[in-house]
Amino acid sequence: MNAETDALARGLKGYDGPEIRIMEVCGTHTHENYRLGIRALLPDKIKLIAGPGCPVCVTPSTFVDKAVWLAQQGVTVCTFGDLVRVPGAAGSLAAARAGGGDIRICYSPLDAVDDAASQPGKQTVFLAVGFETTAPANCLAIKKAQQAGLRNFSLLCACKTMEQAYYKLRGAADAFLYPGHVSAITGMDVYRRLLKEDISGAVAGFTAAELLTALTVITEHLRRGDKFAVNCYTRVVADDGNPAARKLIAEVMEPCGAVWRGIGPIEGSGLAIRDSFADYDAEKRFSIPEPEEKEPAGCRCGTVLRGECAPHDCPLFGKTCTPEHPVGACMVSGEGACAAAYKYGRLQNVG
Repeated sequence: MNAETDALARGLKGYDGPEIRIMEVCGTHTHENYRLGIRALLPDKIKLIAGPGCPVCVTPSTFVDKAVWLAQQGVTVCTFGDLVRVPGAAGSLAAARAGGGDIRICYSPLDAVDDAASQPGKQTVFLAVGFETTAPANCLAIKKAQQAGLRNFSLLCACKTMEQAYYKLRGAADAFLYPGHVSAITGMDVYRRLLKEDISGAVAGFTAAELLTALTVITEHLRRGDKFAVNCYTRVVADDGNPAARKLIAEVMEPCGAVWRGIGPIEGSGLAIRDSFADYDAEKRFSIPEPEEKEPAGCRCGTVLRGECAPHDCPLFGKTCTPEHPVGACMVSGEGACAAAYKYGRLQNVG
């Protein structure tokens, strides 16, 4: 640590105010707070709880089942790597690939468009999972496919937006550690609206100094009993966010209800492909059966995502559920709270 971070760390370690709960909305914040040892230095009066900011973790198992079904119909399924091992009721995409399904790992939805162009006789579906950060790239993929005249490309869409989730989880924490990447798209207006409903938080970056600064701001405001919305990531997050990205999302997608794994339905928290781009909506292109939502027996990913328990409180954690043999999505994803607690928390004796 340099002098700045050392001073911030000492200040937090010496905190003597009321007990407070701060929810890490972003999965990367959870991982960095573990990796950097920030959780280990905090006093007992400051409790960090993981939240629903891992897009793979909050994607319902029914989405995985739909993707598996598409693969079984001979469709090329393109996806980010984290989703491949997430279990659904019908198994995982990894199992579908082992059974002969054409499952491909992409680094961008635009890669999936290229795949579709290279095999015009076969349908290609990209699994669009994520928040405001990844939605613009999904929209660009649709527009690129449209401009190329492709008839064999579509998205299975499970994109979500964060604002309504804060209202759903308002009682889970005293304040939120708002996500940096999402905020770079949304800007600060969303947090001003939340503030009017007495929901507080600070936007944080990802370095030790940025995280410690945001946590210090939060604790000092809560100590004074303030309501607040503070941007502690000004080098990336502009007050108005990214208007061009929001305009693109609004052109191609529209708000809808969405089911969050472990949390349930949240009205207005999803993004659906507009009817004007219906040719690129896999739900409309294919007659996909509607699966039943099922969770693995004993798995407590839902309560972890709601901030109601820590990963180590799950009876499966570190036993039957490990990164090598995950039972729940929170142990699979690179942003999952259980994966972070398993990798770093046991070394620091924090859950």
